[in-house]
Amino acid sequence: MSGRPTESGLGPARACRYLRVALGLAVRAAPGGLAALVVLAVLAGLLPVATAWLLKLVLDGLVRHGLGGVLVWLGVLLALLGVARTVLPRAASYAKSQLGRATRLVAFDRLFTRVVSRLRGLARLEDPRFHDRLQLAQHNGSYAPSRVVTNAIGIGESVLTLGGFLGTLLVVNPWLAAALAVAVIPTARAELLLSRRRARAMLRIGHAERRQLFYAGLLSNPREAKEIRLFGLGPFFRDRMLRELRTANGTQQALDRRDLAVQAGLGLMGAVIAGGGLVWAIDAARHGRISVGDVSVFVAAVAGVQSGLSQIVQGLALTHQALLMLDHYQAVVTVQPDLPAPAEPSAVPALGHAIELRDVWFRYGPDRPWVLRGVDLTIPAGSSLALVGLNGAGKSTIVKLLCRLYDPSRGSIHWDGLDLRDLDPDRLRERIGAVFQDFVQYELPARENIGVGDLSVFDDSTRIERAARLAGIHETLAALPAGYDTPLTRMFQDNADRDDPETGVLLSGGQGQRLALARAFLRDRRDLLILDEPSAGLDADAEATVHARIREHRRHRTSLLISHRLNTVRDADRIVVLAGGRLAEQGDHASLIELGGEYARLFALQARGYAEPVRSAP
Repeated sequence: MSGRPTESGLGPARACRYLRVALGLAVRAAPGGLAALVVLAVLAGLLPVATAWLLKLVLDGLVRHGLGGVLVWLGVLLALLGVARTVLPRAASYAKSQLGRATRLVAFDRLFTRVVSRLRGLARLEDPRFHDRLQLAQHNGSYAPSRVVTNAIGIGESVLTLGGFLGTLLVVNPWLAAALAVAVIPTARAELLLSRRRARAMLRIGHAERRQLFYAGLLSNPREAKEIRLFGLGPFFRDRMLRELRTANGTQQALDRRDLAVQAGLGLMGAVIAGGGLVWAIDAARHGRISVGDVSVFVAAVAGVQSGLSQIVQGLALTHQALLMLDHYQAVVTVQPDLPAPAEPSAVPALGHAIELRDVWFRYGPDRPWVLRGVDLTIPAGSSLALVGLNGAGKSTIVKLLCRLYDPSRGSIHWDGLDLRDLDPDRLRERIGAVFQDFVQYELPARENIGVGDLSVFDDSTRIERAARLAGIHETLAALPAGYDTPLTRMFQDNADRDDPETGVLLSGGQGQRLALARAFLRDRRDLLILDEPSAGLDADAEATVHARIREHRRHRTSLLISHRLNTVRDADRIVVLAGGRLAEQGDHASLIELGGEYARLFALQARGYAEPVRSAP
């Protein structure tokens, strides 16, 4: 799936389909607001034509001195139309804003409902091309439906104005009306060509701007600040940021120059036609062929036709750009599920026998290398299993497969004999607790950071604090300025409290890891506990304490432990060594040491680092 629209833009069929989608969202979001906007657009489109004709009647009445009191009423009507010309644009602007907000809310709801309900695994989210589209859909596509609708209504308003003034010119001078109509063709063609060039340029500009924002983020993000300052990378990334910005500016400048040349040519052609028409009108009025009022309505009609035409073409260009953004939006909301789900999934029983991997092969794409190669593995219920191996051996991939974030490329995984592909992923995950290697610290209060581990006990302070005590983080959280209610972020302060240090706290990496462990402990009634490097960021004292509590917690529970520190897995019921995506060795700690294979080599290598005396420098 491409991350960007094609350079040729959207075909008529797809554009019409997307227009219907946008209209459907607007009708669902605010039917009354949409109807009001249409009525306001009709009134605004007819208002200039009505004003021109009323002015003609007033001028002709003044010249002929024959309308008497009628002129007063015509003046009143003109005054009312003047009031309407002031009020209608503001009312339309308000209606557009209301419709835009309501439609964006519905569009956002639809977008993330589909992302949550259809993308139940990780395959799409870890695909850079799809992720790019998702970002565009989120940041721009959610605005697109309302922009498509409001631009279409604006085009309709301009069509009414254009049609009314062309009819007026047909009455006054059919030949000039025909000349202006013919002038529409090159004008429209030139504007549409410019629109396509803008679309192609926007792709290049958008890529450069995203890169520029990336480098700007590196220069201002506190997470990268230490390394950037230590390595002196500030000027390096600043130069790259400016280079991307110059690229975007250069592309925009070239487009603006082309736009200026075309618009100047079209403006000159319009001025020649309008000027010639005005000379004819003055001459015709001087010789009595048309009235003074006809001259005024003629001038208004020429200006109205040119203005209406310009607004129509600009509206088409803006609509085209909005449809391109809607293309990203539709690509996301219509994406096919990444995990096939049976129409009638089997119930997920409490684990009573074992979890089995049967000849499991896996790779992250058809053009990617195999990560797992025919793995056969059994995790008996109530036992503890440890996975060890070098980086890239496939340990974390097995975790993703067990959580059914991916399905095996070949082979199958069974939960008490049931193939995971026959189970509902959400029901399966309700029976699993986990601490991932790349754990998350949510920018929420400390209590909620733990509570999201099990929403069924989200408001149970007793269980939350007990989980925090098991993870060794209770004292830290209790000592925060607002205790467990302290936000673990500095991102969302109001201006009034932004300088108050008690409005948010940032935990250290080790403290954040304990917080993630507390979330896993909160899910203590699950059938499978997965611990992927649960103590990688802890000091030696904290690591020993945490693993003692983990050992106690997973006693008589089904658990899977992954760690590069082999001293933390030696008490597991069974240890499995992965190498090159295959199961190389398995057994308990004593038997693997006696075997003298890869596990024994890695264990001895780590133990030697602690046992060998430190040699003094010569």
